Amino acid sequence: MTMPTPTLEYDVSSPPVHASAVSYTEQQLDQIISGPVKDILQDTSGQEELEELLASLPSTEFEFNELAEVLAEECEFEDWLVGEAIAEAFITAHSQCEYPWPTSRDLKNSGASPAGCDLTGLQLVDDQDLPYRFSFGEVKTSYDQNSPPSVMTSLGRQLFGLRDDKATKIDLVKYLGRHSAGKPWQEKFQSAAKRYFQSSGTDIAVFGILVRDTAPRESDIRGKANALSIHCPASTDIKLHALHIPNGEIINLPARVQSAINDEASE
Repeated sequence: MTMPTPTLEYDVSSPPVHASAVSYTEQQLDQIISGPVKDILQDTSGQEELEELLASLPSTEFEFNELAEVLAEECEFEDWLVGEAIAEAFITAHSQCEYPWPTSRDLKNSGASPAGCDLTGLQLVDDQDLPYRFSFGEVKTSYDQNSPPSVMTSLGRQLFGLRDDKATKIDLVKYLGRHSAGKPWQEKFQSAAKRYFQSSGTDIAVFGILVRDTAPRESDIRGKANALSIHCPASTDIKLHALHIPNGEIINLPARVQSAINDEASE
C-alpha cells in the first residue's frame, strides 16, 4: 500500500536547504499505519527471507513447533519507533529512497533500542553512470506543545553531524557496506560509495524529520533550516520535514499498529 498524498502546510526553505511541513488526516493515518508502517515495523521482507531460509530444515512435528516459535513475532512498539517508521515511509515515497538493512536486524535483544543514525540507506538520483547516493536521516517524534519543540536541539546537532562530521559518515558507509556484500542491492551501494569518494564525502542526502501531533507552526523548523543552509556543501542535499498527524495521536500510535497487525492476522 502506498503513502497517501498529504496536505502542504507551509514551506520555509532556506536554499539550499528544503524545509516544509505536511499534514495527514485521521483516515490517511490509518492507511499509513496499516500499510507501509506495519510492513516496516514487522520487517516484512526480512521475515520472509528468514522463513525461506529455515522452511526446509524441520522434519518432525517437534522441529516444526520450534520453527514456529522462532518465527513468531510478538513485539511492542514504542510511539517513537512508530514515528520513525512513518518518517521512513514518507521519505521512501517522496524522495526515491530505500533503507534495505533496518537497524533492528542488528539487535541481539528484540526489546533493545538501536543506536546510531535512524535511517541509513540509498537514494536514486538522475545519473546514468552512478545512479545512487547515500541517504542518511534522523527522526524525532514529539508532542511537546512548545515551538520549536525541545527535540529540535538534538535533531539539529545530529543533522550538523551528518553534514560535516567525516567520522560519523565513514561509520555509516562502513555499516551499510558490510551488510551489502552479496545482497541484491550491492551494486547500488557501490554506486553510492563511488559518489561519496569522488566528492570527499559530501555527495549525500540528509533528512531531518519531525513527527508532530500539534498544529503546524513555521517556527518548528525554520530556525534549523536557516542554520543548516550556512556553509552547506554544494553537493549535500538537506531536507527538513515536519509531518503532522491528528492532534493527540502520538500516544495512540502503538495501539494503532497493534490493531492493524491483529486485523491482518484475523483475515
